[in-house]
Amino acid sequence: MSGDNGGRAQDGGSRRATGWAEVVRLRTLPAAVAPVILGAEAAAATGDLVVVRTLLAAGVALALQIGCNLANDYSDGVRGTDDDRTGPPRLTASGQVAPGAVKLAAFGCFGLGGLLGLVLVVLSGQWWLLAVGAAAIAAAWFYTGGARPYGYAGLGEVFVFIFFGLVATVGTTYVQADTVPGWLWPSACGIGLLACSLLMVNNLRDIDTDPAHGKMTLAVRLGEAGARRAFSTMLHLPLLLGAVSLVWARETGSASPADGGGHISPLLTLVIALAAPLLLLPLVRRATAPVRAGARGRDLIGSLRDAGLLELAYGIVFAAATVLITL
Repeated sequence: MSGDNGGRAQDGGSRRATGWAEVVRLRTLPAAVAPVILGAEAAAATGDLVVVRTLLAAGVALALQIGCNLANDYSDGVRGTDDDRTGPPRLTASGQVAPGAVKLAAFGCFGLGGLLGLVLVVLSGQWWLLAVGAAAIAAAWFYTGGARPYGYAGLGEVFVFIFFGLVATVGTTYVQADTVPGWLWPSACGIGLLACSLLMVNNLRDIDTDPAHGKMTLAVRLGEAGARRAFSTMLHLPLLLGAVSLVWARETGSASPADGGGHISPLLTLVIALAAPLLLLPLVRRATAPVRAGARGRDLIGSLRDAGLLELAYGIVFAAATVLITL
């Protein structure tokens, strides 16, 4: 009797653990760290890197990403949007966990992100960033939460680009250097587009079921063919933007010879600027292959995983390349 009960409890615990792992969406977490890596490198290039502030920025990014995922699970679950989704089952919709518990977990993550952000603001002395942090938390909740969620109007990619792309990248630099070099913006836009690609392929997976629940995502509005093209563009264009940042970093700002950096030759700079995108191209092709082949539903999960890994690799590769160029 006890062995049977123990087995059931173990199975139930495993299902709950799997459920929480799915709702946290581990595949998306590497992408949360990528903009921090890129932003920290820019701070290092200006001679202003502070490791503690970088770690705090990473903590904020991860907390907000997990909180957003939990909030999405809760809101879509109580609305019934996830009742017939094609992806992995969600906690709220499956009934494994009470909706209130999922909501509490989401706000717990938002609270942790806010606390870490407050410490970062105190250390940097940039108090106006409290408003930016509050806006980021609001954007994470109202994506699918509230009476009129903007994610249901096809605006999810806009806010992801702003907060999980631009703000996360340049914000990491700003809280350390009190400035943002101009050459960082193109690669920050690249990070933003890669973050948007995660949302695009996720919504492409649910493109057949979302409209029935009034969820008119950008993928739904573009149509299946348009969504597939948009996903591919979101993965390819950042490679060009990153290369532009590298060349710009060599010619201007803290990396220029006039400021004591950029000692490598223009030719070697060009070689590095071309090599960095080429290193990432195989991962781009792997992420886009199922989408180009017409994969649907759960067959797109691999593209979601690879897009997240690509964003992490993008941050690492272009950060390393910038270090070489600014030696």
